[in-house]
Amino acid sequence: MPTTPARAFPENFLWGTATAAYQVEGAAAEDGRGPSIWDTFSHTPGRVDGGDTGDVACDHYHRLEEDLGILARLGVGAYRFSVSWPRVLPGGGDRLNQRGLDFYSRLVDGLLERGIAPVATLYHWDLPQELEEAGGWPHRDTALRFAEYAHRMGETLGDRVHTWITLNEPWCSAYLGYASGVHAPGRIDPADALAAVHHLNLGHGLAVQALRATAAPPARVAVTLNLHHVRGVSERDAEAVRRIDALANRAFLGPMLDGAYPRDLIEATASVTDWAFVRDSDESTACQPLDLLGVNYYNPVLVRGWDGETPRETADGHADGSASPWIACEDVEFVQQPGPYTEMGWNIDETGLTELLLRLHGDYPALPLVVTENGAAFADVLDGDGRVRDERRVDYLRRHLTAVADAIDAGADVRGYFVWSLIDNFEWARGYAKRFGIVYVDRETLDRTWKDSAHWYRDVVATGRVPDPS
Repeated sequence: MPTTPARAFPENFLWGTATAAYQVEGAAAEDGRGPSIWDTFSHTPGRVDGGDTGDVACDHYHRLEEDLGILARLGVGAYRFSVSWPRVLPGGGDRLNQRGLDFYSRLVDGLLERGIAPVATLYHWDLPQELEEAGGWPHRDTALRFAEYAHRMGETLGDRVHTWITLNEPWCSAYLGYASGVHAPGRIDPADALAAVHHLNLGHGLAVQALRATAAPPARVAVTLNLHHVRGVSERDAEAVRRIDALANRAFLGPMLDGAYPRDLIEATASVTDWAFVRDSDESTACQPLDLLGVNYYNPVLVRGWDGETPRETADGHADGSASPWIACEDVEFVQQPGPYTEMGWNIDETGLTELLLRLHGDYPALPLVVTENGAAFADVLDGDGRVRDERRVDYLRRHLTAVADAIDAGADVRGYFVWSLIDNFEWARGYAKRFGIVYVDRETLDRTWKDSAHWYRDVVATGRVPDPS
């Protein structure tokens, strides 16, 4: 019986896995760490499912050696983690917390000792609470404080970090944090959300400059975007596709890579803001040369124009709040797509990843790509024999890695892939109910158990090949 042949990846392809500080570290008030917006948000009743917080998370702060050992046994070539801004610069000020910095120094050194490249994300959503109280990302000063933070990290860790990522998913920070309010800081103000978009873009450009000035070569600098692969229900829905693409994708790609906001975005949101927060030279500052573009992908979205009469679909995967993250898109519907679905309710469609990578390669052919997050949450169970049989995740990863291979075969310059996530962790407003990890974490004991997907991924990393499903 014929089988699908194994898919081989380039010899120098970078295999990795990823986490984020607030989701795994715990030690929320230890060793001088200050509060972040996620501390405040998760401690506010009704904000997070189950009343969960990141106070303990996976206790990665105290179990660092154990988790480094897991990474070494996986055989990955890189580990993507994030630095907690309030752990190293409490309050977002200029006083360096040496105990917090020492933790990341131990982490980086531990990775290097094991032959694993440290990939450090500067901002994975944990803004110091004091900066939020001073205005947050809608306020220009936050971008300036972010640049100072980047400068300090470049000075202190820049001799050892392999790749710096300025921002993770600024779409979520701006729109979920300030428009729909379902993420920290939980504000609902569309004009503030668009100001946050701009100051995140500006902060990114300033941070790139700061890292270039301080981090030792050959450290690379990148940004990670959760770009939406948008499809229309029919050819008649091209306008709806354009509107969502502008708000979700080109609001960041434009200033960061093209040096200007798209004119159609400015026009479509004119009723919300006049964009007066964009000053002369801001767009050119945001547009700094990058070594890589990080792409986070989970599923595509399907849209169509709304007729204003029939019940409006809002199946965008983020419509669980009282307000919409989709500013000035009231005439667009997000249509429910066919399954299967993950536990997050997101449809599984790996073809969108291939198409997104090829679009980016076509638009920016000189910029190498890395899939910095891809994974799935399922209802994993630790069986009586001590095994977690997560066949659906193995199938998900196989499908999406094959999609990456398809993009490479079609000419896309994709340099690496990072599974989200290394361990089950705090899944933001969903708390601990959604398990994304390839390593199972017992919520009572915090013991780690390799899932079948971890064993499978280890073999993929070792061989550089995705086996056929037989």
